[in-house]
Amino acid sequence: MKYTQLFQPNKTRQTQPIAGSGQTMNHAGGFSWSVDRWELVDRYLILGSETGTYYVGAKALTEMNAKNVIEAIKEDGERLVSRIVEVSTKNLAPKNDAAIFALALVTTYGDEVARKAAYGAVPLVCRTGTHLFAFAEACDSLRGWGRGLRKAVGNWYNSKSVDELAYGLIKYQARGGWSHRDLLRLSHPVAVTADHNALFKWATSKELTADIPLIGAVLALKETDDLQTACALIREFRIPREAVPTEMLAEPLIWEALLDDMPLTAMLRNLGNLSKLGVLRKGVFVGHSQAVEKVVSALESPIRLRKSRIHPISILSALNTYASGHGFRGTGTWKPVQRVIDALDRAFYDSFANVEPTGKRLVLGLDVSGSMSGTSVSGIAGLDCRSACGAMALVTSAKEDVVTHLAFDTKVYELTLKRSMRLDNVVSLLSKTGGGGTDCAAPIQYAIKKKMDVDAFVIYTDSETWQGSQHPAQAMTEYRKKMNPKAKLVVVAMASTRTTIADPGDALTLNVVGFDASVPALIGQFLAK
Repeated sequence: MKYTQLFQPNKTRQTQPIAGSGQTMNHAGGFSWSVDRWELVDRYLILGSETGTYYVGAKALTEMNAKNVIEAIKEDGERLVSRIVEVSTKNLAPKNDAAIFALALVTTYGDEVARKAAYGAVPLVCRTGTHLFAFAEACDSLRGWGRGLRKAVGNWYNSKSVDELAYGLIKYQARGGWSHRDLLRLSHPVAVTADHNALFKWATSKELTADIPLIGAVLALKETDDLQTACALIREFRIPREAVPTEMLAEPLIWEALLDDMPLTAMLRNLGNLSKLGVLRKGVFVGHSQAVEKVVSALESPIRLRKSRIHPISILSALNTYASGHGFRGTGTWKPVQRVIDALDRAFYDSFANVEPTGKRLVLGLDVSGSMSGTSVSGIAGLDCRSACGAMALVTSAKEDVVTHLAFDTKVYELTLKRSMRLDNVVSLLSKTGGGGTDCAAPIQYAIKKKMDVDAFVIYTDSETWQGSQHPAQAMTEYRKKMNPKAKLVVVAMASTRTTIADPGDALTLNVVGFDASVPALIGQFLAK
């Protein structure tokens, strides 16, 4: 027996670390590289941890990420605040929750300079009343209400114009046990204008002492029983859904009035309600009502898409939910309108700006193992990582001419994904594929076996690889030796875990966190070098 038969440094089972690599055990029992503190911060801010993953629960995953954030605060609190602001304001994350919680951690564990930076960032990160309530809840559970926190919350109210503040007070009246009355009484802000003072007084005592048109219209709406009058008030004063009396929200006419000026994010959330109430199914031809035209027009407006700062994954979630005909949290059902489904599909692609083709030969490896179907994307109900990675692969496929799609768990499944396919069809296809263990080396080994000459592999995975006779990094080394010495590897993280299959010392490898609108262009730039 030769020793080389007992020890092969180029073929190490994934349940063992590569000799001398510094790999650590992941949550699935395999070995991968640990990402550094700041990359893990990025993963948390962008991907969140509130639903956990297939292998680790939400509590344990959040504790791990929170402890890492605290260590980052101690290392460089100002740098962390800057990154929180960047992720939040540039719409890099589908949800803002992790950024808000991380900001609250800085106000608790940061030094004086870091806390000051965090307080100054509150209006940037907490852009809505809901965000502010979440920030207050986090701070209240972590620390007391000191002078700096009270001043920061007070500044949030004074930083709004009178119209913005009036709209915010009626749209976001209370969330999570907190109200504007609570926060104004805790922070005691000195109003910057008389109208601000009148709004503060109305929020705390419901006494209106100035002519604030929107507030007056909301009060009038509560007093009327006439639907035509109510619709006229909603249209003239742009009253949001949250300020409409509950009993009126059962009326299709009210929803038609709300649609005239409904923010795009609210429209996406309420597509099911609009169909359930019949608002989107009126007219001689089904799907050609005036309401449908308004929805389709809004979704097909690139300017409105950009201004609304809707994350592509939020559009994908809306498409997935609406096309299914039922909610993932409630019990409501509806018959989807095809024109709306098609508009959502187009809006997803339109949310990715300036994606240029690289002209490279690509293999897109889509992890369809059990852990991908068992992990929700950033806490979004009904949307798992497996579906999201398929959608992102389609974005790349839409621009590239030479793309091979390989789904994998411990096996490899060749997929035929055409540019003409709708996203909901791709999601349905992937939901029926795979579901076994995870071997992230499989698509690379498959390319070696089939002698596929490609320029790059793009792997979408949660990195919890564990089942296989060779590590992905070793497979890449073998591929470069046998096929293409300049072949690149891009690994897109789909969950906020501490490990990655990408070798941090490999210059031909890129780690990407999440799937915001900039990701396809970023991957393209790396591959084009």
